[in-house]
Amino acid sequence: MTVHFKKYHGLGNDYLVIDPNVRDFPLTQENIRLICDRNFGVGSDGILYGPRQEPDAQQPSGAGLPALRIFNPDGSEAEKSGNGLRIFAKYLFEKKYVHSKSFRIKTLGGVVDVQVKDDVAGLIRINMGKVTFTSNEIPVAGEPREVVDEPLEIDGATYKVTCLSIGNPHCVIPMPQATETIARALGPHVENHKMFPNRINMQIVRVIDRANIDIRIWERGAGYTLASGSSSCAAAAASHKLGLVDGDVTVHMPGGTLHIEIADDGRIHMTGPVEGTFEGSFHSDLLKRLSK
Repeated sequence: MTVHFKKYHGLGNDYLVIDPNVRDFPLTQENIRLICDRNFGVGSDGILYGPRQEPDAQQPSGAGLPALRIFNPDGSEAEKSGNGLRIFAKYLFEKKYVHSKSFRIKTLGGVVDVQVKDDVAGLIRINMGKVTFTSNEIPVAGEPREVVDEPLEIDGATYKVTCLSIGNPHCVIPMPQATETIARALGPHVENHKMFPNRINMQIVRVIDRANIDIRIWERGAGYTLASGSSSCAAAAASHKLGLVDGDVTVHMPGGTLHIEIADDGRIHMTGPVEGTFEGSFHSDLLKRLSK
């Protein structure tokens, strides 16, 4: 059996695309962990599995939507990923699964609208959907409320956090400095905090000015990450909710920058780059170690 893959990155956040139409493959939790391992596997921040065609309610003619499943390196499944969606959009465009520069992708976190901004799908704009700060929709434990500038205790220290969902859950913590050291120290505690029944992504945010923020990211199921599209949307939306930034925000990360637009109705648009890096097939030795 040959398992083919393509690898891309969005600002250093790298994913493997495994296409079930080329070769279907059992993505068990153990297989995902091994494939994503940077020493014993291929190495990546996750796996994008698709497309599968699913019914599109907006197309009564029977035309389908390309559906995407997103897996984290720990084997868990993510609802949505901004960088992953841009990567998958480029893959669909390159493989001619889509025949327009405007199309839609279905994820566990909802359907998103995609716009390819150039001729090679190197710059992509995505409507990430609406943000909600409501606790039971994120989810966050406790009585129903908007989780905005709320205290969260971690190891005896109290932090002011704003939590939200943009199809996947996020906890945003404004601080005077946003550093890798802080993100790595706090990230595991926040991700697995008892307040977050489905675990959560975390962003440390430093506001530069009303049009720029600097963030460091700890992703649920992946750990410290150079860049994240959904985290950029979440950090910008939380900063806007707190009155710290305007509606157009450039999010700075170690991997680069993304442009985030926040509409009055709560919808978030993200624009950013994506690049392919290489493609290949799993070696027979790796295939032997993968469970069937």
